[in-house]
Amino acid sequence: TDQLRKYFNDNPDYGYQLIKIFDLKGEKKYSIDEIFEFISDNEVDEIYSSVAEVNNQELTKLIEYADNNLKILKFLPDNKEIYSKKLDFTYYGYLPILSMRRIPTDEPINLFIKRSFDIFFSLVVIIGILSWLTPILGLIIKFESKGPIFFKQKRNGLDYKEFYCYKFRSMKPNPEAHLHQIRNVLKGDMSVVGPRPHMVSHTHMYAEKIDKFMVRHFIKPGITGLAQVSGFRGEVEDDNFITNRVKYDIFYLENWSILMDLRIVFKTVFDALGGDDKAY
Repeated sequence: TDQLRKYFNDNPDYGYQLIKIFDLKGEKKYSIDEIFEFISDNEVDEIYSSVAEVNNQELTKLIEYADNNLKILKFLPDNKEIYSKKLDFTYYGYLPILSMRRIPTDEPINLFIKRSFDIFFSLVVIIGILSWLTPILGLIIKFESKGPIFFKQKRNGLDYKEFYCYKFRSMKPNPEAHLHQIRNVLKGDMSVVGPRPHMVSHTHMYAEKIDKFMVRHFIKPGITGLAQVSGFRGEVEDDNFITNRVKYDIFYLENWSILMDLRIVFKTVFDALGGDDKAY
């Protein structure tokens, strides 16, 4: 409320004139009916109400008064953490529904576009690169050390479901080997772009420590992601590091577009060709 008051007073050229602020709970509190009388007497055009300051009964009366007296009614959200996001407003028949966030890939057409891109990209890589690179890397790995060419490891994916992530083994069985196997994308367990999947044990740990960590699992994990091309890739250095990674992941899932995916892929390739040690 104070911020809105300051906004109106500091920007008179916007055409708003703040008439009065009413307190419903303080020492000099007003009744809801006294407020209505003032609004009618002073020909107020718009009413702004703090959500936390009105109870259900007052809220109902406020809405009815505004509708019946041709007043524009707007609400001030009180939880910045929630209402700073893009809320999704839709109708189920005639019933208005407000969702915490809009996820573009929930739309069938967007899901089709993203999945088509994943299939096309993975086939290009498998046929054009891995078809000849896999035997070469396999021989090198076999010559360098004993053990399998590939290893698999459980990760958490879409809806927190576990899946096996397949990778080339490095000189020794290493869960952080840098070169992925693209087959997870073709199978549909992963996407080319999305939040990077963590090992199951790490996911459980971060879910308990990092706020909103689980939001990442509303979409498929990716080989690369917005967080990775924004400086938050590689080993997790501290809680602040993973917190920022989560923020970028959530921004990605709320603002996805095919152009964003393409930019992230090109940036990932550019970083890798540039010799970035963390570009994976």
